[in-house]
This record gives sequence, C-alpha cells and structure tokens, in this order.
Amino acid sequence: MLLAMDRVTSYYGKTAILKDFSFGIEEGKCLCVLGRNGVGKTTLMRTIMGLTDRSIGDITIKGTEIGSSPTHVRAKLGIGYVPQGRGILSEFTVRENILLGTFARHDGRPDIPEVCLQMFPYLKANLDRRAGLLSGGQKQQLAIARALAVDPKILLLDEPTEGIQPNIVHEIGETLMTLNRKLGITLLLTEQHIRVARRLGDAFLMVDNGRVVASGPMAQLTDDVIHHYLTI
Repeated sequence: MLLAMDRVTSYYGKTAILKDFSFGIEEGKCLCVLGRNGVGKTTLMRTIMGLTDRSIGDITIKGTEIGSSPTHVRAKLGIGYVPQGRGILSEFTVRENILLGTFARHDGRPDIPEVCLQMFPYLKANLDRRAGLLSGGQKQQLAIARALAVDPKILLLDEPTEGIQPNIVHEIGETLMTLNRKLGITLLLTEQHIRVARRLGDAFLMVDNGRVVASGPMAQLTDDVIHHYLTI
C-alpha cells in the first residue's frame, strides 16, 4: 500500500472524531471518501497531514510510519494537500502561491514545476495576478497547482468541486483524471458529487460518525448504499 491507516483514532481536544479508522490505497489508484457533512471526512485528511490535536494508531506511507511526524516531514515524503476552502493566500500572486508548495519538495528545487504550468494554462498566463482576484474555479486550479509543486506521490483533495459552477466541476474532474490516469499520481479525495466520484474513483470509503461503514470497488457503490448513508 502507498498510504495506509490502521486502527487510527484522531482527536480535537478530548473529543475523538475518527474512531478505529482503517483503510489503504494502492499506488496509482483513486479512492473517494463519501459521507454526510460532519461525519469526519475533513478530519481524515487533516489526520493524515498531522493537523489534528493528536492521533493514535498507525499511519504509513510506503511502509514508513508517519503518525508521529510533523506536517512538513509528511509533505516531504510525498503527500500533497488541497484543503477544503482551498487555503489560497489572497494577497499573494499566483506565482507566490504556487512557490509555497516548493518548500516541501524533497529535492529542494525552488522553481515552479513545468507540470503546474502545463496543466493550468490560465495560471501560466497570469502568474503575477493577485490570487484574490481569481474565480472559484481558478482558485481551485491554483490550490491543485500548489499541491503539485510538492512533487507528490499522493494528492489529498478535500471537496475539490465544492462551491464551483457546474460547468467547472466537469473541468476539475478532467484535471484530476489526467493527474491520476496519465501522470500516475495517486488520489485520495472527499467528494459530494456522486457522479464525479463514480467517474474518477477506483474504490470508495463510506464514512459515518467517524468510522468506515462501507468500502469496496466503485462498482459496489450501489444506489442502496448511497440512499442509506447519504440521504438526509
């Protein structure tokens, strides 16, 4: 497994949000994490990155235990992260936002990787534009480009299509498919759009109350499973 969690419980303060959580993702695959709002999907991403107050249990990347490592070490081991809300620095330029990702590169190269410019022609043409002036879809492109600047083995994407116009949702989906299937970058994403998840994912995890309640190949994500765990 490229990335795995084994019986992980993760806390904010004294409150356990993830509980006895286990999963694994193979290199080159796309795993979609599904569930209602507030069930622990974002906490899963933050736990992998070391951004919760504490966690117990094993988290490994290519067999290396990272559960006690600080966030910057996890990034240098090849984890790129696109947080919910994107985390763009509005007063910085497009160029400056992307360059922030290079600080976590294992090879120490400080320049914008060519893949970031090839994947996102708009960003390439607007490197000196202030990031706060971009549209929602353009900011999501920028957040992905910044994560790519890490030169990641795996990309964690928390709700990558949230708050984006429907026509841009398809575009973001195409981008992620290219990253996964043509460039071979492993993807772990939380997603609200079932159609996007089914199109991108090789497998799924369904989360409820901080636990994995269903999982398997994407073909096993039936309408009954969706209705049981996602319908309010």
